Amino acid sequence: MKLKIITLFVIITSISLTAANHAHMIRQSKMHNMKQKNPLLFNVLAFGAKGDGLSDDSKALLAAWKSACKISGAVIEIPSELKFLIKPVTLQGPCMPNLVLQIDGIILAPAKIATWTKFSLYQWINFKWLHDFTIQGSGTADGQGYNWWDSSSHNSQIKKVKKIPSIKPTALRFYASNNITVRDISIRNSPLCHLKFDNSKGVKINNITIFSPGNSPNTDGIHLQNSQDVEIQHSNVGSGDDCVSIQTGCSNIHVHHISCSPGHGISLGGLGKGKSLACVSNIVIENITMLNTLYGTRIKTWQGGLGSVKNVSFSNIQVTDVKYPIMIDQYYCDKINQYACENQTEAVAISGVEFNQISGTYAIQPIHLACSSSFPCIDVVLDSIQLQPSKKYGALIQQQLCSNSYGKSSGLLVPESMDYCVRSGSDFIRRISRSHDVSC
Repeated sequence: MKLKIITLFVIITSISLTAANHAHMIRQSKMHNMKQKNPLLFNVLAFGAKGDGLSDDSKALLAAWKSACKISGAVIEIPSELKFLIKPVTLQGPCMPNLVLQIDGIILAPAKIATWTKFSLYQWINFKWLHDFTIQGSGTADGQGYNWWDSSSHNSQIKKVKKIPSIKPTALRFYASNNITVRDISIRNSPLCHLKFDNSKGVKINNITIFSPGNSPNTDGIHLQNSQDVEIQHSNVGSGDDCVSIQTGCSNIHVHHISCSPGHGISLGGLGKGKSLACVSNIVIENITMLNTLYGTRIKTWQGGLGSVKNVSFSNIQVTDVKYPIMIDQYYCDKINQYACENQTEAVAISGVEFNQISGTYAIQPIHLACSSSFPCIDVVLDSIQLQPSKKYGALIQQQLCSNSYGKSSGLLVPESMDYCVRSGSDFIRRISRSHDVSC
């Protein structure tokens, strides 16, 4: 019996040493390749990174960044086949133009909540004040958010015992940056939002994959606020919240050829919370597929808000078993009991919204237009919409809801009753609905 135990121990030890030796050989090989000097290449291994997934490689990344930031066209390389544990960092500019962060390996956020400090809860990797910057590669940024989701309990006693922070970090956040490209990489399992842009302009997102489970709370895929001239294309997004979230201050946004599952669809808002000013305009969402999402195309605003949403187009959207494929909700409330939200007469004005060529199956309600009686939705267009009830969810099916929406319908509409969802608006309706435009 002792001989068997010793033999098993030797085998396990041998396997562990083989794996460790393999990782060491990979690091040594990459270090050797780096000696063939490329003045534009800054590999984090050359700055002391271990790449074992356990050692803190944050300082090595910061050192590589600091050096590369000074050289036009520099590439910071996170090599493949290795894992790099990165604690919360800010990668800050201004830098020389055409800087590239090449992520081919795996970067890992700290898994234990206790290792995060009160100074790092807003984001994991913060990109700040950058211009002409690209993130690309075949690698993955893994936020390891499992503990944050498991702790998302409404029981305050559990929160108190576990000392769970009320703030959760976004995985990758850009602030005040221009001409930014993010392509090819994967972002997974963020504690909160996966990829966020604040106060940025000229953003291109192409061929990325974002994923967290459908039950991971508030894990938006791509979140935009106060950002302009953004194109998001040819990507797969799955999360526990909106696949793409467009917030106040956004204009000239083009989202196309996106697959969304799981998640809450593509949303504008919620806008106007706390009587705030919300301004969103010139949004094009097209060529989208959605599977088993909560919503499809949605605009949501809080009562009491100011400002406007205008010139929005949703077209060529394919939905499968989506609960609410088309929604405008000017009575949005994030409380479990919506009656707990105060009724107010002010509202964010909504105008010029087109739903065109939306087809597939719905699980609960084909269309939900709940517009304000004080500030009705105007110039709403329903064109060529064909939505059939899902055979899987027959017991949940409800009649459509359409109130205070004005505009026109055309093309084949299924169900046919959708033709009565929008009414011809009078000049009086137009005047009161547009009275907030001056605020934007």
